[in-house]
Amino acid sequence: MQLYYAPRTISVAVAIALEEAGLDYEAIQLDFASGEQTKSAYKQINPKGRVPALVVDGGILTETGALLEFIAAMAPKAGLVPADPIMAARMREVMYYLASTMHVNHAHKLRGARWADKKSSWKDMTAKVAQTMAASCDYICSNGLRGPFVLGEAFSLADAYLYVVCSWLEGDGVDIAAYPKIVAFREAAEARASLKAVRAAGML
Repeated sequence: MQLYYAPRTISVAVAIALEEAGLDYEAIQLDFASGEQTKSAYKQINPKGRVPALVVDGGILTETGALLEFIAAMAPKAGLVPADPIMAARMREVMYYLASTMHVNHAHKLRGARWADKKSSWKDMTAKVAQTMAASCDYICSNGLRGPFVLGEAFSLADAYLYVVCSWLEGDGVDIAAYPKIVAFREAAEARASLKAVRAAGML
């Protein structure tokens, strides 16, 4: 497998899951500073011009949630998706919230052109990011974390996703000390071999 990623982007969640699953992969870094993700060579891999993209025997897969689910299915013994249907749904509840809300909150800081043409509107979006990300932190603390991790003691796909999103908080102007549950979550995640591996590879 080949994973196309950019450091400190949500694509790193896929690398974390691959490490947790014990699956072999080649990490291919894209240079966002030069806009490599928007150029024709990469557009042939992912027409959306975004990361992640995962090249597998059956073709090319995109979208973080889909890639995470694929990895879990390829390595069921890793236990990245709980067997209990309710717990699996709770895991996905957090993942879909991250994808639809918290990640979008973050994207308003530098990606305002996706939603508005006027630069003054972009500035308004950027100014709102600290507030919306803090509101998401409140939600995660009260409804997302049921222990050290999303499902309690067990690490799941949602934790790989959540860790990367939470790694952006300081840069988004959030006072992380105000959220001790998130601080504890990040510390618990960082103690895992998967996080140590991606950090050593310069992905985070």
